[in-house]
Amino acid sequence: MCKFSGVLLASDYDDTLYDQSISRENRAAIRHFVEQGGLFTISTGRSYRNFAIQMEQEDLPVNAPVVLANGATIYDFQAEKLLWQRPLPLEASEHLAALCRAYPEVGVEAYHGERIYTYRANDVTRRHLKRCSLMAQPCELQETPLPWIKVILQHPESAYLQRIQAELLATWGELYEVTFSNPMLLEVTAKGANKGTSVLRLAQHLGIQGENLYCVGNGLNDLPMLEVAAVPFAPADCYAELKDWGAVILPPSSEHCIASLIAHLEERY
Repeated sequence: MCKFSGVLLASDYDDTLYDQSISRENRAAIRHFVEQGGLFTISTGRSYRNFAIQMEQEDLPVNAPVVLANGATIYDFQAEKLLWQRPLPLEASEHLAALCRAYPEVGVEAYHGERIYTYRANDVTRRHLKRCSLMAQPCELQETPLPWIKVILQHPESAYLQRIQAELLATWGELYEVTFSNPMLLEVTAKGANKGTSVLRLAQHLGIQGENLYCVGNGLNDLPMLEVAAVPFAPADCYAELKDWGAVILPPSSEHCIASLIAHLEERY
């Protein structure tokens, strides 16, 4: 049996493993982990369409199904097969329309299948699409096809989005997961569709025991998966809330934090 047989490592992508590129040190460490029997996957806010581009361009050393759309999707790129998906309820369109009337400055990205639709796109919307090399179709909210896999609400002021988050949770909290992927992006998925529930679902699918599940991430949307890990890790440049919560702190993402994490696992196994 190889050293890391039965071990699953789930990493956030942007600003954890990836920052314009994947470092040579991180890539070498992941390949060693996989060669020694480990299962390596990504748990990301990116959608299928968005992340498929990264899989090809970066030649990612992933050997397990991937958690996408902040936990709303689990997709096996090796088998080219959708394993699980939980879209937003159909009434999300009505709820979002009410929010947009109350908060007229918010930008919206709605994800339907492999297509992205925007409503009231603002500067944050345009920067986000450009950074991810994505094309989107402007569309009136009521005309946007349903169901949505996830929705991203966008505004340059985090406090504005915090008010929206509070109202969403107070009014329809039983229907939605609402979390920040960065201070200007507020992501909405169906209740029970988050990185934590989907990483656990994936671990069960792969037959991984809880004591052999490790997760790493830098953002507030990573907290649900850190909560289910045997040991939760975060890069030093993560959100302060993750440090306060008690994640094991690695070097910053720019200093090969995944290689450092795998070095920790070398000592544990």
